[in-house]
Amino acid sequence: MILMNENDHRIYQEELAPRLPARIFDAHVHVFDKDFFPPGFEFAKLSVYNKFNGEFPVSLWHELMKELLPQQEVWLNCFSTPNLKLDRNRVPDLKGINGFTMVVVSPADSAEDVRKRVEATGSIGVKPYLNFAADFYGKKSNDVEVFDMVTPEQLEYLNEKSLAVTFHIPRSARFADPLNQRQMIALCEKYPNIKFIFAHIGRAYFMKNIRESNLAEFVQYPNAYFDTAMLNNPDILKYTYDHFPAERILFGTDAPIALLRGKSVEINNQYAYLMGENYAIGTSIIDTSGVVKFTTFFYEQLRAIIEATPEKDLENVLFNNSHKLFTGIKAL
Repeated sequence: MILMNENDHRIYQEELAPRLPARIFDAHVHVFDKDFFPPGFEFAKLSVYNKFNGEFPVSLWHELMKELLPQQEVWLNCFSTPNLKLDRNRVPDLKGINGFTMVVVSPADSAEDVRKRVEATGSIGVKPYLNFAADFYGKKSNDVEVFDMVTPEQLEYLNEKSLAVTFHIPRSARFADPLNQRQMIALCEKYPNIKFIFAHIGRAYFMKNIRESNLAEFVQYPNAYFDTAMLNNPDILKYTYDHFPAERILFGTDAPIALLRGKSVEINNQYAYLMGENYAIGTSIIDTSGVVKFTTFFYEQLRAIIEATPEKDLENVLFNNSHKLFTGIKAL
């Protein structure tokens, strides 16, 4: 076993297996090999990727899914990792594994470059990230705007081909930021053929943030989707279902980050990651003495999904919604 321990086995058998459908679709996975980076490249000492020897190949993902979800058939939508040293021409090769890929893009990439990468790899869309925009425009990370992350020329191409974009929105207030809200809606309006997947439910990891979002405004835009990556708060998920159609919610994990041991918690209108391992992800509180017995973020997310999702929607959120969306794009 690579990850599983006795406590994980108990959680799976008692809590997860009786409720999970036969198929799970993870719409948010980072997959990459070491040669996606220059020779000699190393991640920062406390990077999660060092848990897996500086890479996360699809073969390892597949092996871990057989371990964590032994009774399920697991699909994925994946993209590489947003590091400035990444060779953006490299896209994960799924090698017969059920799933789809997205191309990592920067504002530095011409629309023609994006087209070539998408067509060469059969990808169903793109994954921008705020640090690429910050680097290209010479901005501080917190000053990057949604409009900075994908160029108008790239968006025109994506709209023409009816492809998808998975957005990790910028700015410190995330989904509660009025500028983000306006620009997210503007994209959905101006590019109706693009499927906009706003990751982490707009990075709304605590209740005040999602209550101050404009989530309900997105209902009218059929091209707006949200994934649940790294969300393990059932109340946030329940709020989402109360204000947005379940058929446009996609289960996602953010693996391999989700394969660390820990749990995200809300503290005084903030959130933090309680960590059972000494890796740095966002605002982390690390249990260095090992007092708490953690399971993985992956299992904590499944627990929250099971608790929060109406029974009639559970299989759709965990598999059907993503499968329908991505196979539909692929078929065009």
